[in-house]
Amino acid sequence: MAGLWSGLLLVSYWWATGGGIQDLAGWQSGLTSTGRLTGLLASLLLLVQLLLMARVPVLERAFGQDRLAGIHRLIGFSSFNLMVGHVVLITWGYAAGELARTPATLWDLTVDYPGMLLAVAGTACLVMVVVTSVKAARRKLRYESWHLIHLYAYLGIGLALPHQLWTGQDFVSSTGRTVFWWGLWAASAGAVLVWRVALPLMRSARWGLRVSAVVPEGDGLLSVHMTARRGSALDVEAGQFLSFRFVGGRGWTRAHPYSLSAAPDGRNLRITVKVVGDGSAALRLLRPGTRVLVEGPYGRLSARARTRPRVALIGAGVGVTPLRALAEGLEYAPGDAVLLYRYSGVRPLFADELQRLATERGLDIVWLSGHRRSPGSWLGAGVGPTDGLTALTSWVPDIAERDVYVCGPEPWADDVRRTTEAAGLPADRFHVESFGW
Repeated sequence: MAGLWSGLLLVSYWWATGGGIQDLAGWQSGLTSTGRLTGLLASLLLLVQLLLMARVPVLERAFGQDRLAGIHRLIGFSSFNLMVGHVVLITWGYAAGELARTPATLWDLTVDYPGMLLAVAGTACLVMVVVTSVKAARRKLRYESWHLIHLYAYLGIGLALPHQLWTGQDFVSSTGRTVFWWGLWAASAGAVLVWRVALPLMRSARWGLRVSAVVPEGDGLLSVHMTARRGSALDVEAGQFLSFRFVGGRGWTRAHPYSLSAAPDGRNLRITVKVVGDGSAALRLLRPGTRVLVEGPYGRLSARARTRPRVALIGAGVGVTPLRALAEGLEYAPGDAVLLYRYSGVRPLFADELQRLATERGLDIVWLSGHRRSPGSWLGAGVGPTDGLTALTSWVPDIAERDVYVCGPEPWADDVRRTTEAAGLPADRFHVESFGW
């Protein structure tokens, strides 16, 4: 974050020393100057967007996916708003501050200035991505459609920036500025190519994962077992997730993120999925031997985030999958780990496996039956009239002294966070992976 703020201050300083503040004295020059500043800030944030989408390991380890997603969303909307402001203000300024001349001026800028046609196309791509990223729109889209549209962000950023790198005063007025902007652009593009393309391909080739079995779990759930080629060492931790492509199946070109539902043993992986869309439905058709391409592993919901000997695992529905893997993979003494599991079906997922962990490892389990009682409560309807804080401190009196791992729907996970904070848990010991895209 310090690097982001330093970059914003640096480009603002360059704008100011380039006459940006003096130009604010006039109406026309003020519009153009403000347009320059919003364009600079938008450009920097767009490149930061690329870095956030690149799955850079140091960022993944430092922030985790949930926090990165929140930063990504904030910066995305901020960069888009600044970009729109840049287009409006620059065009208005070039039109001598006259609104009536603005449409004709926009047309002239588009067809006469180098790179502007590319910028218009890039802006259209980014508009499409931003519109479909609004929560109300996302809820109406299939994940597969949203994911495909979201990939246009790369194209949009790639098309929107060249006109500034080629002709923008604040980009080419000195060697230092030119090196800064081109270097930042190259680093961002390189990060995407290395960590989103090259590394996943290399890892997939080295691991040689194949589907070994597809096992129905009931209630619309199924588990996919995968095995790496002999001699491979899978560098994956319990609690993490990967993005999977099952080659040859329907929609295999689109990656889908799934958490591991069993602790990896170095050669075998298992995911457990609720069939809710085209991607998950296609898993039922998988055959043993199907080749698997992966990206990852990702996420901080693992032993790396642990700071205390005692842990609490809190999950809802299929969100129990990474917690079941953690309950198997973490080291703990009998009674030092507790699982609070809200489920809505007749029978909890992994009931037998969890009971075996309770018997063999000393895992304490609190079964919370029923659908979510009401908005603002993370408890199940079968718990009774007690409030979440009273129930939590009754079941886990020392909750504030533990590491807490949480997985479930985003609004539900937010309710759990508020309850643990009220119970005195420090924010840095609340580790979460929430559903949502």
